[in-house]
Amino acid sequence: MKTDLAHYKPVMQELSFTLAISLLVISCSPDQTAYQNPAQKSSGIPRIQKDLARNYPAGVTLNGAQRRSVGMKIWQNESGGKISGLTHWNEGEEFPSLGIGHFIWYPRGFNGRWTETWPEFVKFAQNKGVRGIPSPALLPDCPWNNRVVFQRDFNGTALTALRSWLVTNIDVQTEFIMAKSQAALPRIMASAPASQRTRIEANYGKVATTPNGIYALIDYVNFKGDGTNPRERYKGQGWGLMWVLAEMRPVPRGQAAAREFAAAAKRCLDRRVQNSPPDRGEQRWTAGWHNRCNTYAAPF
Repeated sequence: MKTDLAHYKPVMQELSFTLAISLLVISCSPDQTAYQNPAQKSSGIPRIQKDLARNYPAGVTLNGAQRRSVGMKIWQNESGGKISGLTHWNEGEEFPSLGIGHFIWYPRGFNGRWTETWPEFVKFAQNKGVRGIPSPALLPDCPWNNRVVFQRDFNGTALTALRSWLVTNIDVQTEFIMAKSQAALPRIMASAPASQRTRIEANYGKVATTPNGIYALIDYVNFKGDGTNPRERYKGQGWGLMWVLAEMRPVPRGQAAAREFAAAAKRCLDRRVQNSPPDRGEQRWTAGWHNRCNTYAAPF
């Protein structure tokens, strides 16, 4: 089996990354607290869908080759496009990361600050009618309790079967990542303070006018989340998509917006490292994070 992306065969329908699609998959969670930078609670927003539909600019459409490129870039970003990277456990972390999007899966008894996405992906795949999901993947909790056990079993039957299933289902993983990104804007607008919504909406629209801008919005949600989870913050400041859009400086739409999105993402991630607990040693990830953000500024 080759360790490249030749197995990727997209079967998704044409993606138009516009608000109209986003609103079809709106999933605002009642337990999400408001974005607080500056510290401010989100007020009621009964007309949010109507306002967004009226003001959001038309996006661009990704053709088949561009959709393929998005899936390939995400896999490359997370694990160098290697099959071995489809089941990974970072040193110093309490959980494995699986699939092209490195979906997080918590062992039993661990409840971290990061949003757990593997069980959500498995449910998504089941709802799509995907067959042959390995039985360990269906468990509610990761059956490997720590990295030592995981690494010991890396070439065993269970993890080998899981990688084989994942490499033949790249399309549904990419579709899941896209669906998560499409759901992000309504969630962000529901969580952001009123004073920031216009800026966030405008910046989202500017970035979504180029194929690489759409890729940036898709990949960043998978990479660092939508920014609405109050647990994913250090010293009250987050780094997900909401925070990046709020961080962006004034620029015109198009490639200038894609470049500024990349720069704003790096600023948010640098701030995360500065605010992080020293014992996590997050500085070691800065170069890789910056390299990933730099891909957002490169036109397809």
